[in-house]
Parts: sequence; C-alpha cells; structure tokens
Amino acid sequence: MASEHLKQLLLDGPVPEHVAVIMDGNGRWARARGLPRYRGHMAGMKAVREVVEGAIEARIPILTLFAFSQENWNRPTREVSALMRLLQLYVARERDELVRQGVRVRVHGDLDRLAAGPRAAIDEIQAATAGGTVLRLNLMISYGSRAEITRAARLLAERVRAGELQPDEITEATFAAELYTADLPDPDLLIRTSGEQRISNFMLWQIAYAELYMTPVLWPEFRREHLFAAIHDFQKRERRFGRVTTG
Repeated sequence: MASEHLKQLLLDGPVPEHVAVIMDGNGRWARARGLPRYRGHMAGMKAVREVVEGAIEARIPILTLFAFSQENWNRPTREVSALMRLLQLYVARERDELVRQGVRVRVHGDLDRLAAGPRAAIDEIQAATAGGTVLRLNLMISYGSRAEITRAARLLAERVRAGELQPDEITEATFAAELYTADLPDPDLLIRTSGEQRISNFMLWQIAYAELYMTPVLWPEFRREHLFAAIHDFQKRERRFGRVTTG
C-alpha cells in the first residue's frame, strides 16, 4: 500500500517543500491498551522513524516535528523526565542511521530549560548530522509559538533601542528573521494526528498559508503510507494565497 501511494504522489507532484507535523495521541494509544503514558511515547519513536524515512522516499526536503511544547513542562514530573530520557534514547538509537541517510537535525525552542543530559544529546545529534544534505529534520522541543513571537518582538525592540533599526524598517521579513525558523521556508503542509482539530500554539506565524490535514490516526500508529496519503491530498488542492484564479 505504501509503495502504491508513493508511486502515485511522485507521478502527481509537486510534493511540498516543507511538511510540519503535530504528533498527537501517544497518551490515548497507551490508555487504550492499559499501559502507562510513557509506553505511548516510546511507541511514538517508531512513528518518527517511519515519517523520516517516508519523507526521504517522497523527496520532501524539510520535515518539522512538534516533539515537546512549552506547555508540556506542566505535565507530571515523572512524565516529563520520561520524555527527556526518550530524547536521549532517540539520539543514541538513531544518530548513526540519520547520518547514513543524509539527515541534518536541528532542534529549536527554549533549550535553556533542558537539563544537562538532554541538552548534551541535542548538541551531539546536531553536530553528528551537520553534513546531511538529503533531509532537514527540525525537532521543536520546549517550543511554543507565542513565546517564539514574543522573543522575536523583544529582539527587534532591543535592536531599535540600540539604534541598529528604525521602527519603520520593521517588516514581515525582518520579523521572520528573528524567529527560530529564520533559515527555513514556511511549511506548505501541516499534519495533525489523533483527530484533534486545533493548532496547539505551533508555528502560528509560519503556517499562515499552510494546507491543514487532520487525521484520526494516533501518532504511534502513523506510518509512511499515512504521510503519503496526506501529501497526495495536498497535491489535489488549489493554493491561491489570497488570489483569485482565472479560467
């Protein structure tokens, strides 16, 4: 099934340049099986590998995954600790394979809140994969879009106060240059799993014109064929960016 989806979307092209994913449903997946929540997060690691490999097969150059929000810090300490350990486990398990596949990993968010172990794991995987040219994989960790936007406004205000910038020189481009994603094009396609119909404070600036694709599939069950189906759906849409088409 996955290979048939892949053949079809490569025929129907073009594929999106940048796909972003809100990975949701780990807890519900675990609860439905009578398992603790961290088992759902562990199962979600397989889905991450599937989507990374699927993005490479579909020739998607940029993939962004919402891994841990700033709001997630409010979860029980035990669950947060388990998530941070999983981050370190992911780096240990996947680093060499990501390097082999040509994946460059970048991590964005308020990383100062991370303890020494997870922060060292992030530094390790970013350094190890720095030469990757096949896929840019962005992991959004300790990330919240409102906080990102507030940070960008603060940085611009500091530049104005320092005399480096005049208020009337602030444009959408200068603002976007202060975001974590300054070196990235905006997402073309945003996928959310688990059937929820909300954005959850994710890349609010960047997804202004992204196509939204909501699927009921829980994240631990998400496989590359689901990614291919989302891309194929994207290919059938008409993207007008506020313009009126003629014909």
